Amino acid sequence: MVVTTAEVVPGQYVQVIGLVRGNIVTSKNIGRDMMAGFKSMVGGEIETYTQMTDEARQIATDRMVAMAESMGADGIIAARYASETVADGAIEMLAYGTAVKLL
Repeated sequence: MVVTTAEVVPGQYVQVIGLVRGNIVTSKNIGRDMMAGFKSMVGGEIETYTQMTDEARQIATDRMVAMAESMGADGIIAARYASETVADGAIEMLAYGTAVKLL
């Protein structure tokens, strides 16, 4: 499966199949919150949050790819990510793009 943020795949014609997406809502745990609080006092990267968002992004991508495959696509163009705080301590990670058939 080709997944790209580009709107074209060089050297390929594409047949647009449709919009695909994958999302996950995940939350921090108390241990992460406490460590993040300490880290925010001294500055620097909050590695547990970076790890949490990386994992959420990968799960959202995997779900988007699975949706595209179920539609018969062999590529996704114009792939994008969005995240949003949906509740105190919880985020949604959304991956979306256009499923295509490469010709």
